[in-house]
Amino acid sequence: MLSASSVPRGPTRWAHLGRGARLFRVAHGAWGVLNLAALGWVWLSAVRRRRDPLLAASVALLVSEGVALVVGRGNCPFGPFQRSLGDPVPMFEWVLPPRAAKAAIPVLAAVSVVGMALAALRTRSS
Repeated sequence: MLSASSVPRGPTRWAHLGRGARLFRVAHGAWGVLNLAALGWVWLSAVRRRRDPLLAASVALLVSEGVALVVGRGNCPFGPFQRSLGDPVPMFEWVLPPRAAKAAIPVLAAVSVVGMALAALRTRSS
């Protein structure tokens, strides 16, 4: 079994992935887009000073993602499963260089916390 440090990094081409790894990438990518949309809605709600059910759902989604990252000690808890499917490349490395990908989680966590705090402080019921 390969340790995380001995797993080859860098882009793994779609054509080289098995069916399970491809399906997981699609699902994982959709989850990432959903989380970014939730983050955008939190910030838009804060700027517009609006509170609605979609804001609550967005906050719940981002908090659940935060809990998952705490469980994974800063890494996606599905990483081992993804590697078992033959895809050793973390999701952020699909689009970012490794150094930027490593910084993405703490940066997005900070942006999420600040956005949620602003939304809580600046919103009024609609």
